[in-house]
Amino acid sequence: MITVWGRKTSSNVQIAMWAIGELGLEHERIDWGGAFGGNDEPDYRAMNPNGLIPTVKDGDLVVWESAAILRYLGARYGDGDFWPTDPAARAPLDMWAEWVKTSLAPVLTLKVFWQLVRTRAAERDHGLVTEGAAALKQLTALADVRIGDGPYLNGAHLCFADIMLGHVLYRYYTLDFERGETPNLDAYYARLQERPAFREHAMVSYDSLRVD
Repeated sequence: MITVWGRKTSSNVQIAMWAIGELGLEHERIDWGGAFGGNDEPDYRAMNPNGLIPTVKDGDLVVWESAAILRYLGARYGDGDFWPTDPAARAPLDMWAEWVKTSLAPVLTLKVFWQLVRTRAAERDHGLVTEGAAALKQLTALADVRIGDGPYLNGAHLCFADIMLGHVLYRYYTLDFERGETPNLDAYYARLQERPAFREHAMVSYDSLRVD
């Protein structure tokens, strides 16, 4: 049994939960963080000194940081399609996974999502949203070329890198801002929506996070 501490509305928790869902792993998720609190409880800090979510416990092993959790789950439970065992085959996928974490996701989260959802309307920096939207047009154009006909980043099979890229797309496509033309990415997102684990763990309403 895998235990996950983290609220379902957290995009970082969604990385762990979607991977768990795709891999068909028995699990329990405990609402934690945000409105649920608990981050500073001594027992939690003993597991995760950073005090953030998610935290995953698998047997006696505790793992925190969403990307590290994803890699652990892939390496331990994934097959050769989800987690290629050949480092030369895995590295090109890992590059794109890291690119999402360091380039795409921060722009979407900090410049667009945070302004449109987590900031009161009267206090929003619309210039920052415009700046973020312009940057996202360039970034998603790169993803669009990389995906091509896909259907996934690892060709015919969904892999760990798809979890990193795909988990941000529900917010990307449902936020109210101007997006660029990315037909391959659009088709990719449509394919992801056909996956039960994606619908359950990544297509999570963020209305409860809105600040009015």
